[in-house]
Amino acid sequence: MLNLKRASTALLALALVACAGTPASRIEKDPAAFAQLTPEQQEKVRAGQIAVGFDASATRLALGEPDRILQKTTAAGETEIWQYVDVYTYPTGPCYGAFFRYGLPSYCFAGYYGAPVQETKERMRVSFEGGKVVSIEKEK
Repeated sequence: MLNLKRASTALLALALVACAGTPASRIEKDPAAFAQLTPEQQEKVRAGQIAVGFDASATRLALGEPDRILQKTTAAGETEIWQYVDVYTYPTGPCYGAFFRYGLPSYCFAGYYGAPVQETKERMRVSFEGGKVVSIEKEK
């Protein structure tokens, strides 16, 4: 039964990743938006990258839908911030030996490990002003 739950969880995670799509699949769904980009922008979009000056449509083609959208208001005006995050879920249930977290071994004792542990990590933050990307933040 437990192996069935683990297999179901793994398949669900795989399906969610597949739903996010790739730049190629997003271009295929909206070829008209892609055709309006400059050759330099098209090259970046194909590589899943963006640059300052991109609009929301080009950003969606390159990166997909944001996981969160924030609105920032300052004396200078409005900024829309798109966040892209990764979600990590760590194993639970009977645990014997080691598992890996961020590529490093983590250990648990024989027996029940507990409820699933889920963490989110921001992968990228894109700020828009006047409908154009004005900044891109990501870890090196």
